[in-house]
Amino acid sequence: MLGLGALLWAQERPLVKIGKLQYGGGGDWYGNRASLSNLLKYVQQHAPIPVQLQEEVVRPAAPNLHEFSLLYASGHGNIEFSPEEVENLRKYLLRGGFLLIDDDYGMHEYAKRALLQILPEGQFQLIPDNHPIFHCYYDFPYGLPKVHEHDNKAPQLYGLFYQGRLVAALTYEADLGDGWEDPQVHKDPPEVRELAFRMGVNILCYVLTHAW
Repeated sequence: MLGLGALLWAQERPLVKIGKLQYGGGGDWYGNRASLSNLLKYVQQHAPIPVQLQEEVVRPAAPNLHEFSLLYASGHGNIEFSPEEVENLRKYLLRGGFLLIDDDYGMHEYAKRALLQILPEGQFQLIPDNHPIFHCYYDFPYGLPKVHEHDNKAPQLYGLFYQGRLVAALTYEADLGDGWEDPQVHKDPPEVRELAFRMGVNILCYVLTHAW
């Protein structure tokens, strides 16, 4: 759980903004249409974080990336960044930003490649279950929750670390965005959707208290 000081600090911040990343490469960045807005509503109702409820779409080369506490990308398949976008995302991450890539299915290897283009000197590795991202607000003793079944594999959260700091995360075999979607879209059970939302809260809380 977050300490009292961290909670008060989060409440005193300006409205926290999350940007939906419009990436290139052919992947469906526009999928999970209601996921991010639903997550923001959940955060507002369940955590002491003053979030901006309106979802904003942002391109990787945008000059205002620094306004977003977290950038969110999801989809299936390929994700690519131009040299200009790579440089801009690199500056964003090194200045305290955070990138969450939620692999809907088939995106893992493309996303890993893209992250290492942004920070080739970074360390891409599995985030262990005892990492603070799983315990900073809600407790996930077994790590990333399973939301949507694909290949009967365990859900995993990979991280890109730079000088010991987690600057980006990539979900695998979890599909958090499915759980954040409107309930009729994927028909996930309420308890599964609850876990997905809680993990989203944890990620945002971690970003606000560790990444910046």
